[in-house]
Amino acid sequence: MDYSEQKIKVLRFEEANGFYTTPERSKLMSKIKGKDTKPEILFRKELWKAGIRYRKHDKSLPGNPDITNKKLKLVIFIDGEFWHGYNWEEKKVKLKSNRDFWISKIERNMQKDRENNIKLENLGYKIFRFWDHEIKKDIEKCISLVNEYLETKIG
Repeated sequence: MDYSEQKIKVLRFEEANGFYTTPERSKLMSKIKGKDTKPEILFRKELWKAGIRYRKHDKSLPGNPDITNKKLKLVIFIDGEFWHGYNWEEKKVKLKSNRDFWISKIERNMQKDRENNIKLENLGYKIFRFWDHEIKKDIEKCISLVNEYLETKIG
């Protein structure tokens, strides 16, 4: 099944579009990482300890998953709460500045996640999506979920 939802349009974050940011905010935002975040590194170390081998950031798969094992048809995403819309309905009302940009940006990210899930499922992949806070709070549970899947796949 293909994803048929209308794509959300996100305006460029430019003053010409009515968006403004301070130099301090811009500097802070530039430090946000998209790859190899602390929760990702922590999760990968635990996977390795559990004997699960993987590749990082496979650009050949939809969504560029954080962790992949093509042989076992496994992909894992470690999603940041803000960027991927954790508890979104509650959080979006709290946005104060540049609301038009951020709401469409986050909702488009969430839409892309759904699109990529469908594409990966169509390719036969098992998808795990963990929130940053899940990794930080209970990594053992997250690893256990992956292990349970692998036991059915291998065992």
